Amino acid sequence: MNKTTTVATSTTTSATTPPAAPAPGTEQRRHRFQIPEKFFALQSYVALVLVFLAAIAFSPRRNGEIVFVNSENLLNIVRATSEIVIIAIGMTFVIIIAGIDLSVGSVLGLCATGSASLLMVNQMGVLPTVLIILAIGAAFGAAQGLITAKLGIQAFIVTLAGLQIARGLARIWSGGQGIPIAYGDGPGTAPDAFALLNSRTFNGTVPIPALIFAAVAIIAILVIRNTVFGRQIYALGGNERAARLSGVPVVRVKIIVFAICGLLAALAGIIQAGQLNQGSPNAGIGYELDAIAAVVIGGTSLMGGVGTVAGTVAGALLIGVLKNILALNNVDSNIQLLITGAIIIVAAGIQTFRARS
Repeated sequence: MNKTTTVATSTTTSATTPPAAPAPGTEQRRHRFQIPEKFFALQSYVALVLVFLAAIAFSPRRNGEIVFVNSENLLNIVRATSEIVIIAIGMTFVIIIAGIDLSVGSVLGLCATGSASLLMVNQMGVLPTVLIILAIGAAFGAAQGLITAKLGIQAFIVTLAGLQIARGLARIWSGGQGIPIAYGDGPGTAPDAFALLNSRTFNGTVPIPALIFAAVAIIAILVIRNTVFGRQIYALGGNERAARLSGVPVVRVKIIVFAICGLLAALAGIIQAGQLNQGSPNAGIGYELDAIAAVVIGGTSLMGGVGTVAGTVAGALLIGVLKNILALNNVDSNIQLLITGAIIIVAAGIQTFRARS
């Protein structure tokens, strides 16, 4: 009887004993390195401002003028970055759903080659050429999305194969050679309207590609922020199983997202063909890496569910500013690659710290 009472008393005491208080300083150590979420949301803009200020500080001078802030130089940065920005916007959609697309650079090369071939060899007009090339890019991306969604093969593998396929198709289409674009009214020439892609507007100040990427960015921001499709993208990236159970058409969303990425890569290919006056099957090599770098620097999580188009645009411009100032200072191209790689690692590290905190 006494033994039973003792056990019951011991059990009651144990059940009612409050948990031990944390050791002094433990709670402070737990929160000491937490960073406000707003910092992560603004990281790409802060980094862009810092790189811009550093570029001003280290810019060479010419006749007492800071070369970097010359309006012509700044506009050239925007023009040169336009293709990467457009590709990176498509990549943002893909990475938000926790995917990846390694084929965008090759799709750009395929579509640049196709644009030149349709204009010069097939003598098509500008509008039919643009529509056909955009359809090719969208179809290529949709096919990759379908394979990923239906067969369950990782997007990394599917788009790595797509990278090889698109590059091979581009070389077959052009016979392995670049196709130069000449303008005029006679046979063997392209319509003058296509040359607008290499021109400027607003009294010859703003490059046409800059207006195109600005329009693409605005549309993408509106879609991803204000539509049901945009919410489905974030839901799918956050938790695919939960999104499926909530009624999100997972397969359809994946196909559309990859189709958008392919469509924008095709648009970038058209722009490059117009700017360089040629379509080369080797165009776009390494562009997928710059696009992924812009997305990561822009704050989009590689784990999916987090990211913004505006952040990606800032990340792409940061890379453009960095490349420009390094080139102005005659920094070796190999060193430029090292610096860009280091920035990507830092950005990815920040995202990892964000997830842990």
